Amino acid sequence: MCLAGIVITDHIVPPIVDFSRASAETLMFKPAPECVLRGAPVHTARNLFSDGTGRFRAGVWQSTPGRWRVRHAEFEFCHITRGRVTIEAGNGRRWQFGPGDSLVIPAGFEGTWTVWESLSRLYVAYRPCDPRLCQSSAWLGTPCTNQGHSEAP
Repeated sequence: MCLAGIVITDHIVPPIVDFSRASAETLMFKPAPECVLRGAPVHTARNLFSDGTGRFRAGVWQSTPGRWRVRHAEFEFCHITRGRVTIEAGNGRRWQFGPGDSLVIPAGFEGTWTVWESLSRLYVAYRPCDPRLCQSSAWLGTPCTNQGHSEAP
């Protein structure tokens, strides 16, 4: 007897999410005014998948040009599909990304994003703690903290 088969059959597995066919509400939002350093960036996010806990999400994120401060509360894989961005860490180290580039932003990253031309990227984000618990953290409550693409600041 295979015990793994018992566990799998007792658990409802969600279907595969095909991004080209998935529907999702499009959220539009802006960074908090005190975080914007240049321009008037506007972001849109389409969360195409979220697990039951809200800790794991995937979708498409877009931004118009601008520069703003960020603090990432989650680990995030990004694949740039359009546009150009410079990401700068608090220590001054810079990375530049464009179409076809992939990157991972670690939870706890602090720095700036500069979008030079309208940007579109696929994302997969994982928050290491339960969002209800994270909300009690003073650090996560600060205006420049990326608290997930499903929440407009």
